[in-house]
Amino acid sequence: MAKKDPIPAKLFNILACPVCKADLKYNNSKTGLVCTKCQQEYPIKDGIPILLPPDLK
Repeated sequence: MAKKDPIPAKLFNILACPVCKADLKYNNSKTGLVCTKCQQEYPIKDGIPILLPPDLK
């Protein structure tokens, strides 16, 4: 059975990478987001995407 998306579709559709502004996609386990352009990874904690650029982590 497919794992339920942790972020509501309405919110997911407006998210963008804070580094290069490209679209994001879920990683394989749906525990984080990956930029489709620069491949930067962002975790999802309790259903909230943590979109901090690498220099602020």
